[in-house]
Amino acid sequence: MEPEEIAELRTMYVFTPPEGQSWGLTFESLEATLRERNPDAFVRVDTEGPVRGSSMHFGITLGDEQMEGLARLSSEGVAVLDCNAHLAAEFVLWLRDRVAPTGMTVMFNTEWGLEDDLPPTPVPDAPQPRIVAAFVTHIEETGGLD
Repeated sequence: MEPEEIAELRTMYVFTPPEGQSWGLTFESLEATLRERNPDAFVRVDTEGPVRGSSMHFGITLGDEQMEGLARLSSEGVAVLDCNAHLAAEFVLWLRDRVAPTGMTVMFNTEWGLEDDLPPTPVPDAPQPRIVAAFVTHIEETGGLD
């Protein structure tokens, strides 16, 4: 498969702070940041299940697509679901600019990387095309092409 084709594959991308660090993420602050981007953004904090308020689901427009995301405070991180590398790169640039503390590295993994027990990898501090290339390399290292 060519890199351009790999970049179009869809999976869940998970973004987290480096191990042992925190973004200071709260659902309230993430919701406010999402609403700055789009006042009508879909946001829902789970009130069902064994741990109420343990996750937040949200919608975000990336490119021309309405995407669904998920945030957690325990095992702090934010994920974007059913996403290709280009949209994930757009998302992480927004996340790094608006959610993560200035200068803090953002780590990433994918659903396929998690299934293969791959550790999180730093998102390059680079323009979008280099971030997409890092995501493609990651997918090549996982079982995502099988």
